[in-house]
Amino acid sequence: MAGVKPSMLMLLEPADLPDELPALKAVALHQNQLARQFWEQVEILRYQIAQLTRARFGTSAEHLAGQADLFAETVALPTPPAVPDSQVAGHVRRGRPALPKDLPRVRIEYDLSDAEKAEFDSIQRIGVEHSETLDYTPAKLTVIEHARIKYACSKDGESTIRTAFAQPSPLPKSSASAGLLAQVSINTFVDHLPLHRQEVIWKRKGFPVSRSTLCDWKLGVGELLSVLMPPLKAHLLRAPRVHSDDTTMPLLERGRGSTKTARLWGYLGAGERLENGAWVAHAPAVVFDFAESRQAIHPGTFLRDYQGYLQVDAYSGYDALFRSGKVIEVGCWAHCRRRFFEIAKMQQAPGLAAQALAWIARLYAIETAIRPLSPDQKHLLRQQQSVPLLTDLRLWLDGHAGKVLPRSPLALAFGYALRNWNALVRYTESGILLPDNNAMERCIRPISITRSFCTSF
Repeated sequence: MAGVKPSMLMLLEPADLPDELPALKAVALHQNQLARQFWEQVEILRYQIAQLTRARFGTSAEHLAGQADLFAETVALPTPPAVPDSQVAGHVRRGRPALPKDLPRVRIEYDLSDAEKAEFDSIQRIGVEHSETLDYTPAKLTVIEHARIKYACSKDGESTIRTAFAQPSPLPKSSASAGLLAQVSINTFVDHLPLHRQEVIWKRKGFPVSRSTLCDWKLGVGELLSVLMPPLKAHLLRAPRVHSDDTTMPLLERGRGSTKTARLWGYLGAGERLENGAWVAHAPAVVFDFAESRQAIHPGTFLRDYQGYLQVDAYSGYDALFRSGKVIEVGCWAHCRRRFFEIAKMQQAPGLAAQALAWIARLYAIETAIRPLSPDQKHLLRQQQSVPLLTDLRLWLDGHAGKVLPRSPLALAFGYALRNWNALVRYTESGILLPDNNAMERCIRPISITRSFCTSF
């Protein structure tokens, strides 16, 4: 088969190999290239299987043990610093925690019975032993009867009937009070209980209300509260920094047999600003914006009038905002870390992914130490500690990026870090910034609890 290049990786016999050295080299190189492609595909499939297995059966915590012992190899590039050992204090039994002082209290006195007192010639009270238990009174439904007094009134020889004003429900033609409507809203949007579960709960309490009625109440409350959206959004857009993220939301349309995938965009405004020489915290505010797609027009419209820092996960839909110059991109180290973590989790022996995690762990160790400090102090310590560490990390990434398989998950993780490097290190430029977008993720994560039940809302 001299001069013939195989089109796939096949088992070759000695007789199949060409005698000419150049042709033999060509066959070897081609076979090596195919083997590299196959190995790259195996790595991708292993990564996908590990992701699916962890998502289905694994824990949500992203922790790896033994990161301090990962660096036995000697390389010319900077090596990740060992994560310092944490001294754990011995556990001390402190008894049960005290019950909150602001809870209402009911005092019950226990005395000896008359029969017990009769057993003695004389008794004298010398004190009281106190203990507390926490009790729970189940919520109860009460029917409020609204009695509007009517009067027959007359003035200047004319008579009329006047009835006292009352507003039993904020919603027209509804029997639900403001308190009941608030509870349904809290159950839905805070405790994430789908309406079909609430239907069962209310029936158990003696109030058989239909799911459609609960849905009408929820929509009515939304319309009443919609007047708060403009001032809330205006307050959010005045924040020194804004975090943004999105999540999927199933949308059921009338006449459509199946649900379509819509999006719920979340925006969190927070941070500190300098006023009269003192740092003042901007009251955190979260706004969720529903959209039928993930097109860039949605964050572009919501943040059209915003100027300041925007912390996101490198989604290209935000790029138009950054090109305007009014919005400054801040990257997310949690997203960067997660890519390496998914790889390290499936590896039997620690490798480059685990070493990358150790670098990032040192960055977060600095953040933990400076968390209670003022923005000025945070900025100073980040310049002194985080910036040199990031410089070494960049050298390490550049040195190893070319050694990994080009399309492998590890190459994608290296590529994400290098491609978004300027945004990832931007948090060191100001003490009001954070290294990650976890604040927004914590706000949007509970929505996934009821994602499969959204069509019941």
